[in-house]
Amino acid sequence: MYQLIKKISLAMIALSITFSAWAVSLDQAKQQGLVGEMANGYLGVVISSPEVNSLIKSVNDKRKSLYLNLARKNNLTMKQVTALAGEKAIARTRSGHLIKMASGGWIKK
Repeated sequence: MYQLIKKISLAMIALSITFSAWAVSLDQAKQQGLVGEMANGYLGVVISSPEVNSLIKSVNDKRKSLYLNLARKNNLTMKQVTALAGEKAIARTRSGHLIKMASGGWIKK
């Protein structure tokens, strides 16, 4: 389990490097409360707009690809990988950014 957490942590670092071109837009969207992290390892739309939807789709497509690779390499299910990735993403979420609760509502961390 430690190895898996380590691999997911490294993958999340790689993912954040991959999104360096999006970093300002994604960070701004998070700061403005337009998007938030979800327990399933993906970003969720809080306030929809064509720009936000495009950003979310791009980020989530890249995350899904990364998660599929991690699942295959570690003989895990996508559900296992996304759950661990979600825990990591929520733990790393900055204070004041949004997190989706299991009940479906959004709260500020």
